[in-house]
Amino acid sequence: MILHICGAAEWAEVGEGGEYRPPSLGEAGFVHCSDFGTVHLAADIHYRGRTDVVLLEIDPAKAGAPVRWEDGVPPHPAGLLFPHVYGPIPRAAVVGVHEFPESEGGGFRLPDSLAHR
Repeated sequence: MILHICGAAEWAEVGEGGEYRPPSLGEAGFVHCSDFGTVHLAADIHYRGRTDVVLLEIDPAKAGAPVRWEDGVPPHPAGLLFPHVYGPIPRAAVVGVHEFPESEGGGFRLPDSLAHR
């Protein structure tokens, strides 16, 4: 499984049988994703202070588009790679939607609903 962070309202707009098309798909040509061990890194950089984000749990086998592990944006200093989906995310590929609040002390951590996987 791979993970994608988005606004709850953005996800709510995706109808049954629809596809999720974040701005990065048009701008960069892919959807930025993370894995279970790195999603907090992306969240801490790009989503600080937001209270409206959810975490999409995506089955890459159902994505219907190539998934490539590449440098992040910006590249991580330790050389960590992140999954990028080169196409829209079909609603059917999303096997879970999880609340993703920022911790009280600041920063994000994997939700308990995913921590034991």
